[in-house]
Amino acid sequence: MPEVRQGPLSGVRVLELAGLAPGPFAGMMLADHGAEVLRVDRVGAVSDRPRADVMDRGKHTIGLDLKSPEGVTALKELARHADVVLEVFRPGVAERLGIGPADLHAVNERLIYGRMTGWGQDGPLASTAGHDIDYIAVSGVLSMLGHEGERPTPPMNILGDFAGGGLMLAYGVLLALFERERTGVGRVIDAAMVDGAAILFSMFYQAVQSGHWGPRGTNLLDTGAPQYDTYETADGEHMAVGALEPQFWEAMVGLMGLTDLPDRNDRAQWPALRARLTEEFGKRTRAEWEALFEGSDACVSPVLSMAEAAAHPHNVARGSFVQVGGVTHPVPAPRLLGTPGQDLSPATRLTDLSDWGLPREEADKLRDMGVLA
Repeated sequence: MPEVRQGPLSGVRVLELAGLAPGPFAGMMLADHGAEVLRVDRVGAVSDRPRADVMDRGKHTIGLDLKSPEGVTALKELARHADVVLEVFRPGVAERLGIGPADLHAVNERLIYGRMTGWGQDGPLASTAGHDIDYIAVSGVLSMLGHEGERPTPPMNILGDFAGGGLMLAYGVLLALFERERTGVGRVIDAAMVDGAAILFSMFYQAVQSGHWGPRGTNLLDTGAPQYDTYETADGEHMAVGALEPQFWEAMVGLMGLTDLPDRNDRAQWPALRARLTEEFGKRTRAEWEALFEGSDACVSPVLSMAEAAAHPHNVARGSFVQVGGVTHPVPAPRLLGTPGQDLSPATRLTDLSDWGLPREEADKLRDMGVLA
C-alpha cells in the first residue's frame, strides 16, 4: 500500500483575484492538489449561497472593494500572509489600483505574483481587448485547425483560455514555488495565452518548417487521413478512428471484415478510402460498433456526449467523474497516488479572516463600511 500523504500544495495559500474562466481554472488546479485558495470577488458578487461553478470547487470566497483605500489595505494584509496571488486584469490595472507586483512585494517579498492576460504584459497588443479565438489566431495555431478547403475552426476556448492560459499559469506558479525553496523570494509570472497556445503546438511548428506538414485538413492528425477521423453510424452517432499504426489498422479492418481497400499509404487514395469507411460505418449503429471493437487494439472508440462519458464503464471504474451538489465534476488530474481526495465542495464564504491577517474587529469594521463581504 502506498503511503497516504497530504496534497503536495497543502499549506500553500493562494489569493485568486476574481476573473473569467482561465483564472478560476488555474486556481482550481492548485486547490485540487491541496492549496488553500481564497477567491477575492466584488462585494456585490458574494452571497450566502455556495458557488456551484466547477472551477470554484474547494475554495473559499470573500468580496472586497479594491477601488477603495480600505479595500486595498485589506488586500495587502491578506497578501502578507499568502504565498501566491493570481491576477487576471489588463496590464496596468493592478498598478493603478495599488495592488501590482511592486505594491504587494513591498509587504511580502516571498509572494509569487501570477499574471495572466491574452497578449502578455508588453508588446503592441498588450493593452487591447481579445478573446481565445484572437490569441490562437495570432499564435498561428488557428490556421492549423479545420477541414481541408474550409475556414479555420476554433476548438471552443480550450487552447487559448484553458490550456494556453490557466494551465500555464498554474504551471508557472509551481515553478516559482520550487525556485522559492532555494532563493527565499518570489517572482512575477507573465502568462500570456498567445505564448501558451504557441508552445502547445511546438511539434507542429517544427513539422511545418521541415516540410512534413501541409495545409490544414490534409495531414495525418488533422482529419486529412481517413485512418484518423470520425465516422457517422446508422443511428446518427459517431465513431472515432485512430488506427494509425499498421497493427491497429489491421485489427480494425479485420474486425470490420474489409478487404481490397485502397492503399492507405498512398495519399492519392485517401478520398476513396474515406468513402469506403464512411459507407461501412453507416451500416451499423454506434452500439453495434462498440460491441464489435470492445477489448480490441483497433483504436476505435465511440464519440460520447459529456453525460455519456461520466457513465462509461472505464470512467466509472477509475472514478473519473464525481457528483458534487448535483453537478458532475471531472476529478482532479493528474492523480498523485497515495494522496487522499481533495475537498471538491462548492466555494463558500470565509467569515473568519484572522488566519489571513485580518483581525475580527477589523473585518467587522470593513463589513460595516461595505468594503468587505
